[in-house]
Amino acid sequence: MKVASKRARRMERHHQRKKQSSLNLVSLMDIFTILVFFLLVSSSDVQQPLSQNKLKLPETTSNIALKETLKITVTGRDILVEGIKVAESADFFSSDAGEIPALKQELLLRAKAAQSSDRLNGYSVTILGDEDMPYHLLSKILATCQAANYTQIAFAALQVSKKESL
Repeated sequence: MKVASKRARRMERHHQRKKQSSLNLVSLMDIFTILVFFLLVSSSDVQQPLSQNKLKLPETTSNIALKETLKITVTGRDILVEGIKVAESADFFSSDAGEIPALKQELLLRAKAAQSSDRLNGYSVTILGDEDMPYHLLSKILATCQAANYTQIAFAALQVSKKESL
């Protein structure tokens, strides 16, 4: 039997104290699960321009995606800015006023909160209106947007494939 030297015994004790640490896989799996769910929710490419089923948007075959801008929704009864009612559309069907004062006031308030770089080029807005919306009302909304310096105007439409439109 060999007798180990003092140094060999000391090294053996030292290596016994340094145990191999184990990796806790349960915690690691929890973290990655949360990360995957977060990425799935935050990176959704599907855009839902309108959550209300009240409107029947016009159809288009264009491939241009809808940008995130201020949204004006025109239903059969109301005019909404980002889902908040600002006026009743029935009040402006017969009036001769060129602009809608309540809508203009809301747009000006939103413009003050917007970035200052947009002031020179005009602000962006998307109009979501029923395909049967009267042109008289649409022209008043457009005039109101122009008066409030919202010059980059887009109209929302449902995208359909070219095969369906034929």
